[in-house]
Amino acid sequence: MNRTAALLEWYGHSRRDLPWRNTTDPWRILVSEVMLQQTQASRVVESYRKFIDRFPDPGSLATAANAEVLSSWMGLGYNTRALRLKEAARIIEERGWPTTSIELRSLPGVGPYTAAAVACFAFGEQTAAIDTNLRRVLSRWVGRPLDGADLISTAGELLADGAAIDWNQAVMDLGATICRPSPDCAACPVTDWCEDPGIYERPQSQGRFEGSIRQARGAILRTLLEEDPVAIDDLRELSPRVDEAVADLVDEGVVMLNEDRVSLKP
Repeated sequence: MNRTAALLEWYGHSRRDLPWRNTTDPWRILVSEVMLQQTQASRVVESYRKFIDRFPDPGSLATAANAEVLSSWMGLGYNTRALRLKEAARIIEERGWPTTSIELRSLPGVGPYTAAAVACFAFGEQTAAIDTNLRRVLSRWVGRPLDGADLISTAGELLADGAAIDWNQAVMDLGATICRPSPDCAACPVTDWCEDPGIYERPQSQGRFEGSIRQARGAILRTLLEEDPVAIDDLRELSPRVDEAVADLVDEGVVMLNEDRVSLKP
């Protein structure tokens, strides 16, 4: 047995039961992948189910009010992802679905990983969906830190021929459950083919959330979803970084500032 066979055999009986894995609907897969950007799968599951119930297709999201979209996204963080997803839904409604990883990258908020994941899981493209987990796992397999062109070419070489969907998801599950930053090599189904389990480059820290501009942005949006508009002086009571956060949200098209009052952009 080789590494690919051992990995896929393990995945066959150990795969995580995640709702977006039981479909090839590109909309459901796109929603899940955008939600999974910078958010753990365990936190996404319930929000995903509720979001899909409310917005079961691109058209339903494309025509929704921003306030409703943001309200449905609350709890996931990085709320501008929701508005970029809404804009992507509008484009899909107007032009139809792009079906390749290259074409999917033209959608707002869709980067290389998300495009590859949707292209693979929805449209069957035989491509590696390179995320942090895959990078760490493959680096350990080959015994060197992978990045850039080296990472892309190595992932393409190791990708299971004709089985990209299962291979991508198997590597994701391995990285999320066993080949973590501190790996459990005794439980690993492919430890015999791993060159160096000690290889791990810790990603750059985002810094503390308490007192951050991210915290201020979230507090502003939660307040506006309860009462809109709000005087900026009242918002300043939420955080000393409110003015920075409001400026960012105005630049991103999330809120409007009219004299001394802040409101959600329709």
